[in-house]
Formats: sequence, structure tokens, C-alpha cells
Amino acid sequence: MTGIGIMQGRFFPPEAGRFQSFPREHWADEYELAAKAGLNCIEWIYDLYGADVNPLATDAGIERMKLLSKQHGVQVLSLCADYFMDKPLVRASSTEMAERTATLEWLMGRCQLLGMNRMVIPFVDASRIDTDAEFEGVCAMLTRLLPAAKKTGIELHLETSLPSKKLAELLARLPHPMVKANYDSGNSSSLGYKPREEFAAYGRRVGSVHIKDRLFGGGTVPLGTGDADFQALADGLDSVGYAGDFILQVARENPGNEVNWARQNREFVLKNFVEHQ
Repeated sequence: MTGIGIMQGRFFPPEAGRFQSFPREHWADEYELAAKAGLNCIEWIYDLYGADVNPLATDAGIERMKLLSKQHGVQVLSLCADYFMDKPLVRASSTEMAERTATLEWLMGRCQLLGMNRMVIPFVDASRIDTDAEFEGVCAMLTRLLPAAKKTGIELHLETSLPSKKLAELLARLPHPMVKANYDSGNSSSLGYKPREEFAAYGRRVGSVHIKDRLFGGGTVPLGTGDADFQALADGLDSVGYAGDFILQVARENPGNEVNWARQNREFVLKNFVEHQ
């Protein structure tokens, strides 16, 4: 069964002026709200902003997460590791890199305890890969992390702003099945990338999908009103037999209407991707 889920923090107004962050005040309420919206999964966020209160960090917290999942029928199968937006895995000193990769390995272990199957690692915006040296450094760092990925069963899904051929090159350097690409429809449309070219280059390595819409060179807008080519994306996913989840990461709605908004966006995914198959 294809999962349709939502990025954590989207059922309440942004906290501390952050568009996306771990919802320190309301994380336990999201399970019930996701179920009301007809969603069956949540992509968890681990970031610097919420690190000190994130239940994923404690055994008691993980047990509570499991209980809430069982109670509401909403799974947590994936982690968005936004911690590495504040602490990038590029442009860091050797000491900083050692600390950050140790945190990443620790996170894999926590994800394993909860029963997740993947971690989305951002290489966009402040954590983007800019130079050949950074490209080589990321290849080396991910190669070193493969034993931990295999041990924990946590796939590493790379969300990058690299052009399709460069991302294909990165994935070719990391041919292990535990390393995959996260496809973000909004990021691609903002950068002017074309789904047909992207899927021709690395489509068979796509392991997860974030659904949002953005204007070319601009911000996030409601689904179907920006420059994302959802028809071409659906065709690309069909061409590689994609059977993974779709995670809503869409533009926000007016406060108080979040559940209805999530339900409407779920219907968009059902119509354009699930029923399209």
C-alpha cells in the first residue's frame, strides 16, 4: 500500500518564525490530526531547534511514539535530518565533521529503535554541495557511513540541489542500495530542473518523494499553482516502478484549517500519483 504522509510540524502554525521545524509544543497531537486527515504516516524532524526535547532522543520518548502510532494508525517510517541544515556536512573543520557524522550515526541507531527505514539528509541551501572538493568529501563521508547504514537498516536518502547529471554521478560513486535519492518536486521546479531529464539520469535510485510546488526561482505555493510538472513526475515514477511513500511538504494554509488542507493535498496526491498508476 502506497503511503501518503506529511512532514512534521504542518498541523500548527510555525514555531519561532521557522517555516519548518520540530514542533516542540504539539508533536504528540500530530498523530491524531494526521489520522483525521486520512494520512498514514509522518516524516519526523530532528533539528537543532528541537533537539533537547525531541522524544526520538530517549528510550521513553520512543516508547511513547510507538504507543501513539499504534493508537492512531499513523506510522513514522522516515526522518528528515534538518539538524544538518544548521550543522552542514560540508564546509566544516575536521573536528566539526567528526562530531556531525557521529551525530548522524547516533540518529541511525535511534531510527532503528523506532522501526524507521530511511533518513533524508539535506544537501540544499546552507548545506548544498558547491565545489568538487565538497563533492569528493561527501562521497568519502557517505562511504564511511555505509557500515552503520547496513547495521541499522536505515537507508540514506540524499536531498540535494545538484543538477541531474551531477547527482547521477554522486549516486554512481555510491552504488550501494542503502544510498538513494530523495526527490523533492518543489526544489526541482524552483531550480528549473525537468523531471524527464532527472529520471533519465538517476530515476531508478529515487527512494522517497517530497511533494510540494514552487515557482521557478521562488518560494512554495499551493499544489498545482507553481512550476512543478506533476504529470512528468508521475510518468517518471511510473517508468521506474516507484512504490514508496509520498510526503506532503506543501505551502501552509490559514491557521485552524490545517487538517482540511492536508486532506485536500492528500486527494491531490491520490489523483495525480496513486490513481494515476
